[in-house]
Amino acid sequence: MVFNSIEFLVFLPIVVLLYYLLPHKWRWLMLLAASCVFYMWFVPKYILILLVTIVVDYAAGLLMERYADQPRKKKAFFIISIVSTLTVLVIFKYLNFLTENLDQLCASLGMETHLMTHIILPIGLSFHTFQSMSYVIEVYRGHQKAERHFGYYALYVMFFPQLVTGPIERPGNLLRQLHEEKRFDYDNISKGMRLILFGFFIKMVVADHLGEYVDEVYGHLDEYNSWTVLGCMVFYSFQIYCDFFGYSTIALGSAKLMGFDLMDNFRSPYLSKNIAEFWHRWHISLSTWFRDYVYIPLGGSRVKFGRWAFNILVVFVLSGIWHGAAWTFLLWGFAHGLLHIVEKALRNRLPSKEPKSKWLKISIDALCVVKTFVLVSLFWVMFRATDFEHLKAIFETAFTNFHGGEQMSVKPGMWIYLGLFILSDIVLRNTRFDLWCDGKPLAVRWLIYAVLVFMVIACSSVANFPFIYFQF
Repeated sequence: MVFNSIEFLVFLPIVVLLYYLLPHKWRWLMLLAASCVFYMWFVPKYILILLVTIVVDYAAGLLMERYADQPRKKKAFFIISIVSTLTVLVIFKYLNFLTENLDQLCASLGMETHLMTHIILPIGLSFHTFQSMSYVIEVYRGHQKAERHFGYYALYVMFFPQLVTGPIERPGNLLRQLHEEKRFDYDNISKGMRLILFGFFIKMVVADHLGEYVDEVYGHLDEYNSWTVLGCMVFYSFQIYCDFFGYSTIALGSAKLMGFDLMDNFRSPYLSKNIAEFWHRWHISLSTWFRDYVYIPLGGSRVKFGRWAFNILVVFVLSGIWHGAAWTFLLWGFAHGLLHIVEKALRNRLPSKEPKSKWLKISIDALCVVKTFVLVSLFWVMFRATDFEHLKAIFETAFTNFHGGEQMSVKPGMWIYLGLFILSDIVLRNTRFDLWCDGKPLAVRWLIYAVLVFMVIACSSVANFPFIYFQF
C-alpha cells in the first residue's frame, strides 16, 4: 500500500480509530495485523521473507542475553543472526547483479554460462533488514535488553508508517514507545495531520511534477540540448529530495497520530556548506546507522588521516551498494566518499580564521552551499542513470550539445511549486513543519492548511509516480 493512494486514506483513519478504541494490551496485535495488511498489499508472499528475518533475530536476541556470560556462544549467535539477515538481503537484492556480471565475465573469457537469475526485490528489504540488524547489534553490545514478547518485536520491525522506506529506527526509540500506553491527545492528531498534509504537498505537487520533466528528458536525450539536460539534473536533485522527504514526512505524521515519535530523516540538506554537513542532513537514519555500526567500529576519526580516508571510502561505498545492485550506485557512493576526503584535506591545509566582515562570511557560506549543491546534483546523475552507457550519454549531452536539440519549456506552475518548496525548506532549516506552525496565529495556520489542501487536490501531478526509494 502506498501513502499517496485512496486505499491508504481509508486504511489510516481506521487504524488510528481502532488504536484509541482498543485497550492498551491489544493495541500491539491490531498494529501488527494492520502492518501485515499494509505490507501484503504489494506482494503478499514476500511477508514470509520478513517473517524469517524476524524469527531469526528475535531468537538471537534472547540467546545472546541468555549466554551473556559466555562470550563465545554469545558471539556465535550474533554472527548467525547477522549472516542470516545479510544472506536474505544478498539473495533477493544482489543475486541478479552477481550472476549477470559472472555471465559477462565468463563470456569475455570465451565461456558460455547461463547463471542469470530473475528474482524480484521485496519492497523495503534494505530498510527493515537494517532496522532488524540494529536491534541485534544493540543487544549484543549490551545497550538494549532482548525483547521477550515476540509480537512487540515483530511490530518493531514491521511498524507500517516506516516499514517500506524508513526512517530506519533504533530499538531504543521505537521499541520502547511501542510498550508505552498512549492516550488520545489532540496535539498529536493536529501535528500528525499537518505533517501528512505537508508530505502530500511535497510528494504529489512538487516531486511528481518534477518527475514528468526528468523522465521525459532522460528518456529522450537525443531530442534535447545541453541547457535542458543541465536543468534536468537540477530538477532531479529536487525530485529525489522531495520524493523521499515527502514519504518520510507522511511517515512521521502517520506515527504521530498515534503518539509515536519517529526520528527526523531530513534537515534541509541542500543548504549544506560541504558534503559532510550534507550527510548529517540527508537520510539521517541511514547515515547515523553507518556511523554507529561501520564507521566508528573501523576507528572513526580517532586514527591517522590515511586510515580515516579508508574508513570514509568503506562507509560510502557500502552506502552506495546499499542503495542498489548496480555499478552506478557503487560509483555514486565512491564519489561522495572521495569528495568528503578532498574537502577534509583542504580544510586541514587552509586557514580556519573567520572573516571579519559579516557580509563576506555570508557570501562565502552562500558560495559553499552552491558548490555543494552543484556537486551533489552531478553525483545524482550516477544515481539516476540506468547503466554506464546511459550515464555517459547524459554527461555528453549535458556538456557538448549547447546549440543543437530542443529547449524544453517548463510550465509556470512548476516554478511556483518548486519555489514554494525551496522557500519552505529555507524557513524550516532548523525546525519541522508541525513545530513551525505552533508559533503562528490561528488564522495564519488555517490559511496555510487551506492553501496546501487546495494545491494537493487541484495541482497534484496527473502522473502518480511510485516513491523512488521503494526500489531499495
